[in-house]
Amino acid sequence: MAITGRRGLTFVSEAGQVNIWKTALRNSPYQLIKEVRALDVSGFDLVISDFEPVTAHAARRQGKMSLSISHQSAFSYDVPKQGQTLLDALIMRHFAPTEMKIGLHWYHFNEPILPPIIDITPQAVERNGAIVVYLPFEALDRVIDTLSHVDARFVCFHPACTAQRVIENMDIRPLSKQGFIEALHACNGVIANGGFELPSEALSLGKKLLLKPLSGQFEQLSNVATLDTLGLASSMESLDIGVIREWLDDAESYRVQYPDVARALAGWIAKGDLNSLPALRESLWASVSYPEHVTDLLTDFLPTKGRKRAMLSMRLPTSSNRKLKAH
Repeated sequence: MAITGRRGLTFVSEAGQVNIWKTALRNSPYQLIKEVRALDVSGFDLVISDFEPVTAHAARRQGKMSLSISHQSAFSYDVPKQGQTLLDALIMRHFAPTEMKIGLHWYHFNEPILPPIIDITPQAVERNGAIVVYLPFEALDRVIDTLSHVDARFVCFHPACTAQRVIENMDIRPLSKQGFIEALHACNGVIANGGFELPSEALSLGKKLLLKPLSGQFEQLSNVATLDTLGLASSMESLDIGVIREWLDDAESYRVQYPDVARALAGWIAKGDLNSLPALRESLWASVSYPEHVTDLLTDFLPTKGRKRAMLSMRLPTSSNRKLKAH
């Protein structure tokens, strides 16, 4: 089967915040409709989307069972939300609609949510004292100017960097998956925006986190607020020299141990019984190991009645109560 790219929809960000007008101008509803109509999914029993609109809408248009597995899907449920507008809620609901949604998050919040999928394998690597910086939504010059005033060693990856260079206390590097993974394993901490995958990977490696959410992006605002509440990360609203210095001096690192969610999900999908999600969810969360202070916070967060309900009465959406054909 030939694999071709689709333009789909995307957001435009500048100087650390979403640019609504450029986002509207750059995206073409006509092009999206054209791509949805052109994508033939008739030969599939199940269409899986990671919050991608073309496949999701194509499945809906052709009457195919569809499943969303993504962090964004978690926001369809009752999870902590920060700065969500009516437009944000509409986007989350209609951007990539599927019959069934499985969210990925740092806690289940008594909903159909699984732990994060971790793309890297923890390794025993000696820490080199450096701080990895990944702030792709911030201007590189602004990042360099901020870090030059902080007494620490930084390894900074940025899409605007075309060739590796060293400036004072900073090793500025172009994007490199393997290089980033190696730097992440060896570093002492991470400064990043408020995405989901990188903080999840950092937590699995026991790296301390300082997060600066993308202004105007409620998903990132919500992510940072959630990790801050759980005591797993520190935050700053802007590139703040004082906050970075305080974080370097005082913040502790914590490790969260996650099971192999990807393998478990693949096995669950292969069996074809979508009704068995509650059992999968329960087994995966039972394998998550939090630092002691997070366990105490979660105990206080969820009343006794709620904790029992979380284990016994999680329900799937009615439209999802169906089985896939076995092959």
